[in-house]
Amino acid sequence: MNSSRHAATLAAALLMAAIAPKLYAQSTRIAVVDLQRALNETEDGRRAKRRLKALFNRRQKALDKRQTELKALKAEIERQEKVLSREALQKRVEEYQKAFIELQSTYVEYQRELAQKEAQLTREIIARMERILRRIGQSEGYTLIVERNEGGVVWVPSNLDVTDLVIQQYNQGGGRDSGSGGRRSSKKSE
Repeated sequence: MNSSRHAATLAAALLMAAIAPKLYAQSTRIAVVDLQRALNETEDGRRAKRRLKALFNRRQKALDKRQTELKALKAEIERQEKVLSREALQKRVEEYQKAFIELQSTYVEYQRELAQKEAQLTREIIARMERILRRIGQSEGYTLIVERNEGGVVWVPSNLDVTDLVIQQYNQGGGRDSGSGGRRSSKKSE
């Protein structure tokens, strides 16, 4: 009697093990989104990218100018190495080293500035995209939407990629606020 009860329990467990993944898979919908691509392909994202590129170009131009000046200083020191006194040469080398360190510090400062500016320019864009994704997830019945680059996604069928939908809804004004379904409300809250 005990062995038949164990056999029945085992059979039920095997049946559940076979059926449960199918039932669970039918109710689970997962999508992916490439937020970097969406950022690059929305109008606001392109505008932010142009602003960052302009800032980068200005900073790079300033760095290139200082680097050219530094190279000229080094070349001058090398040319005068044999005619300068030891103290004068030491002073010029220290001047060069100080300018080199300042250039490195400026480079690090510019890198930090660019990263902060990028975060500032993209913060609202990403927030809007996240609101759009929440609406897509709710309206389309997705259980999970994974960021393609952050989630370690290697491959996904194109029908599960909602990036184009996010770009389209964003460019149509979606995600501007949380209560209007993506459209601006005509009444301002007081």
